Amino acid sequence: MTHSIRIRKSPILIAGFAFCAALLCLPISMVQSQRSPGTPAAHSLTAIEHVTVVTMTEQGTVLRDATVIIDQQRIVALSGPVPRGAKRIDGRGKWLIPGLADMHVHLPSDGSMRPPKYPTEEPAMFFDTQDIMTPYLANGVTQIMNLDSVAASVGQRNAIARGEVLGPHMALAGVINGGKGRGRIANTPSDGRQAVRDLQGEGYDFVKPYSDLNVDTFLAIVDEAHKRGLKAVGHIPDAFEGQLESAFVPGFAMVAHAEEFSKHSQDFTDADAARFARLAKKNATWVAPTLVTIRWIASETRSLDEMKASPHLKYVHPLLQSKWIVANRYNKNSTPQLIDYFGRMVVFHQRLVRALKAEGVPMVTGSDALTSGVVGGFSLHEELELLVGAGLTNQEALAAATRLPAQWLGVHGDRGTIEIGKRADLVLLDADPLIAIANSRRIAGVFLSGRFINRARLDAMMADLAQRNTAAKPQYDWNALRGK
Repeated sequence: MTHSIRIRKSPILIAGFAFCAALLCLPISMVQSQRSPGTPAAHSLTAIEHVTVVTMTEQGTVLRDATVIIDQQRIVALSGPVPRGAKRIDGRGKWLIPGLADMHVHLPSDGSMRPPKYPTEEPAMFFDTQDIMTPYLANGVTQIMNLDSVAASVGQRNAIARGEVLGPHMALAGVINGGKGRGRIANTPSDGRQAVRDLQGEGYDFVKPYSDLNVDTFLAIVDEAHKRGLKAVGHIPDAFEGQLESAFVPGFAMVAHAEEFSKHSQDFTDADAARFARLAKKNATWVAPTLVTIRWIASETRSLDEMKASPHLKYVHPLLQSKWIVANRYNKNSTPQLIDYFGRMVVFHQRLVRALKAEGVPMVTGSDALTSGVVGGFSLHEELELLVGAGLTNQEALAAATRLPAQWLGVHGDRGTIEIGKRADLVLLDADPLIAIANSRRIAGVFLSGRFINRARLDAMMADLAQRNTAAKPQYDWNALRGK
C-alpha cells in the first residue's frame, strides 16, 4: 500500500491504485512464469497426539496432553483413542492454535504496464498466485481479507478454493473512492448506492469506502451496504474533518487503520484517544489498528537501512523490492518535521489501542501488507507483538488473530477456534504463545482444512521462492523499467 505525505490528512492510499498506475507507465512487458508447488495429499484421518491445545474459545480453555482427531477436514475429537489407520503426528512439547488471520492485506494481481492498444489485449504482467500465498502459509496465516480487491482477486481466491494453490481463505472487499482518482469512483449519493449494488452483483464480500469520498456519498454507501447485508470496512474520508462523529453510522463495521483516527488529532492527546474509542464503542464499530504499517513508515522516513537489511525482503516479488527501495516516497520526501510526526503517531497508536481496550472495542489483526517494508505473513506476527506491546495480553492478541476475525467475517461456525466440528485450520507451534507472543513465529507445521504441511516442506517452498526472486532481480529494476 502506498501512503501520501500529508500531515493531519490520511497518509494511506490504495496499494493497487498506486502500483497498477506505476505499471501502466512502464515501457515494456514482462512475464513471470506460473508454477505450481503441487498439493500435499489429503489424509482422511489424522491424529495429533499429546499436544497442548490453546482453543481460543471465549472461556480461554487450554487442553493439556490432548489428542486432536481430524477427519474429512474437520476436528472430530479432542480426546480418546486414535482411530485405526490414522496418520499420527507427535505433539509432545508442542502447542496447537487456530490458524491466524490478517484482516488487512493488499495483493499484487495480473495487469498491464501501459494502456492497452486494443480492447482484447491480454495482461502483460503476471504474478504467480502461489508465490504470493506462500509467505502467508509459512507464517500460519489461514485467513486473509483483501481490502483492495479487483476482478483478478476473484481468480486468486478461486485458485485456492480449487486446491490449485496452497493458501489462506480469502475475503474480498471492493473499494469505492471519490474525487477524480482511479478505480470505482462515486461523487454523488446515487452513484455511491449504485456502486454498492455493483460490488454485490460482482461477488465481493464487503465494501471499502475510501478517503476521497464526500460526506453525503460516504453515508449513502454505508447505508446502502447496511441495507443489503454488506459490512463496510475502510477509511474515514478526509471530508469528515471537524465532524468525525458524523462518520459513525450503522453499518460502518470496521475502521481499517488506527491512523484513520489519529489524522483527526491535532496533538495526539490521551483525551483524543479516549474520545475516538468511545465513538467506536457507541457505534459497535470494530478496529484493525495496523500498528505495523506506521511503524515501518516511521522507519523509512528516517532511513531505508532497516528495510534493506530485512531477512524477509527476499520473499517479495523483485519488482516490489526494487520499487520499495528506489522509489520510496516516505524516504524521498522525508523532513525532520515528518520524522517527528510519524514518530509521535507510532506512540499515539499505542495509547489508542489501550483506550480501545478500556472501552471494550473489539480489535482484529491487520498488517496492511504490500505497504513498503510490510511483508505479508511475517507482518502478522509483528502486529501481534506490537499489540502486546501496546497493552493487550497474549491471549487477547491471539483472539484478535483467530476467534474475533472469524466472528467479524461471519465464519465463526466454521473456524477461528479449536472445537469439535470446526474446520481444521491450525498451527502447530514449538513453544507456548501464551508465555511469549513471539512464540507464534515458532511454527512446526500448518494445517489447511486438515492437510498438514510440515516445517521442512514450508522451508523448502520459502527457499525456492527466495531463490527465484533473487535470480530474477536483474529483470525487475524499477528505474530501468521506467526508462530512467
